[in-house]
Amino acid sequence: MSASQPHTNPHVFIPKKPVRPEKSEGGIRFRLTCDYEPAGDQPTAIAELLKGFGNNEQNQVLLGVTGSGKTFTMAQVIAASQRPTLILAPNKTLAAQLYGEFKSFFPDNAVEYFVSYYDYYQPEAYVPRTDTFIEKESTINEQIDRMRHSATRALLERDDVIIVASVSCIYGIGSVETYSNMTLKIALGDEIDNRALLRQLVALQYKRNDQPSSVGLFAYAVM
Repeated sequence: MSASQPHTNPHVFIPKKPVRPEKSEGGIRFRLTCDYEPAGDQPTAIAELLKGFGNNEQNQVLLGVTGSGKTFTMAQVIAASQRPTLILAPNKTLAAQLYGEFKSFFPDNAVEYFVSYYDYYQPEAYVPRTDTFIEKESTINEQIDRMRHSATRALLERDDVIIVASVSCIYGIGSVETYSNMTLKIALGDEIDNRALLRQLVALQYKRNDQPSSVGLFAYAVM
């Protein structure tokens, strides 16, 4: 076995990783907005959790009965640690509840909602007894789809991000570089060539329509 270092061995292939774009809204701090202070066992729990973070502990457990302020305790930990946070909920109902609570605690930060966008999903199936093939059917909730994209955009552009998600977040949505290459940045005051803009929109799979009424369409008019 060679004792050479991989990074100095000319025979070891090291893939080139694309440079990730800089975050346009990076550096914003978490700011907790609340009219009350930690009480009871909460100050001790907050201090112990922060101590665990400082010691690089990988697993910590916060125990508490319903209504004991676990969400508020975690909000305090997020504000004190200033770390982007992923919160996993077992179902959409609890995820929506937690999203609302954290949104109220951090109104000036990027609190985002990331759950499955399917209102209905029937996988394809085959019934041997009747020799029947059932095609896949699904219905997508466009509002939740927009919220998923908002969550992804926040991760690319900001540091002060809290994502409240269901297990839907374990499925990959592609690399940062691929997702970034499918975006078009336009700022107020930019001077843009009309034809170049139209070509870029078409390249991103948008379709021109004089009366756009759904996602993926755009209209163009000369003033």
